[in-house]
Amino acid sequence: MRTPEVDAAAVESLLHAAVAAPSMHNTQPWRFGMAADTRAIHVRVDRARRLPLSDPGLRAQHLSVGAAVFNLRVAAAHLGWDPDVRLLPDPADPDLLATVRLGAATADARSSYGDLYDAVTRRHTSRMPFTGRPVPEHIVTEMAAAARAEGGHLDVPDVVGTRRLLRLTALAEARNAADPARTAEARRWITAADAPTPYGIPLTSLGARDLTGRMPMRDFTGPLRGPRPPVPSPPVLRFERHAQVALLWTPQDRPADWLRAGQALERALLVATRHGVRTSMLHQAMEWPDLRAAMGAPGRRCSPHLLIRFGYGPEGGRTPRASADAAAARRGTRNRRPAAPARPAEPT
Repeated sequence: MRTPEVDAAAVESLLHAAVAAPSMHNTQPWRFGMAADTRAIHVRVDRARRLPLSDPGLRAQHLSVGAAVFNLRVAAAHLGWDPDVRLLPDPADPDLLATVRLGAATADARSSYGDLYDAVTRRHTSRMPFTGRPVPEHIVTEMAAAARAEGGHLDVPDVVGTRRLLRLTALAEARNAADPARTAEARRWITAADAPTPYGIPLTSLGARDLTGRMPMRDFTGPLRGPRPPVPSPPVLRFERHAQVALLWTPQDRPADWLRAGQALERALLVATRHGVRTSMLHQAMEWPDLRAAMGAPGRRCSPHLLIRFGYGPEGGRTPRASADAAAARRGTRNRRPAAPARPAEPT
C-alpha cells in the first residue's frame, strides 16, 4: 500500500475533520501545528477558550481535544496513513496534549475505524425532541464497543437508572440557572444567526425546551442581571417520554484519561451517526463536583464525564467552525508549520 504525500490538500482534509469535533458551547478549544520533519500533527489546548466556572479544571476542554484527536485519526486512516498517537508527550509543555504522527499506510488502520470518515461532518448535536422509537440493541452495543476500544465505557441504564441520571442533570441545570455568573458565562457563547464569528452557538441552533420538564436540556436564555439584552426563548415542545441515555466514564480521572474519554466519546458518536442515530450531550451535572460524583455507579470506581442522549429525530441546528488557519497553533517553530486553510465544518 502506497503512503500518500503530506501535501496541502491532505493537511486541509485532516484539519477539516479535526475541527468538526464537538466542544462545550462550541468553544473549539484546540490549536494545531505540523512538524514537517516527523510528519506529526501537534494538538494543543487553547486556554483562551476555557470556561472558568463550568470547567475550572479543563476536563471538558481535554474531552474536546480528545474528540478532535480521534477525528484526525479517522481522517488519517481514510487517507491511507497509520496514525500513531502520543498523549501528553512533553511534560515540559503542558499545553501540548497530543501528537498524531502520520505513519506508513496499513490496511488494518483503515479497516478498524477509517470507515467512520463519512460520519465526521454529518455528526452534530440535536437539541430537539426525539421520536421515542428505541435504538436497536445491536447499535447500542456497537456504540459501547466503540467507547471501550478507546479506553472509555458507556453505561446504558434501565428506566430507573435513566430517571436517576436525568434528575441529577435537572438539579445541576437548576443550579446553573440560579447562578448569575454561570448564566452569563454560557450566554457569552450565544451568537446571532448571521454573526461573523466561527465560535459559539447560533440562536437558531439552541433547540427546544421540554414542555413536561422531564428532559433537562440546557437553557442558554435564562434571565440575567445587568444591562445585557434578552435572548429570545427557544420553543417549548414535548420531548420523548422514555429517553435513552448513556453515561461515559473512565476508571481513572487524570488528564490522559480525559483525552481517552474524548476519543471514546467521538468514536461512539460517529458510530451512532453512521446508523442514523441523533445524539445530544447533557454535561450539566459534570460541572458540580458533588453531582458528578453522584452520577457514577455506587460501589464502583467510576469517573463520569458526560451523559449522552440518543435516539431518532430531526438533525437539529448546525453551528459554525473556525478554518484551519484560525485553528493553527500560534506558537510556530522552524519545523512546525501551520496547517493549510480548511473548509468550515458544520457539526456542533
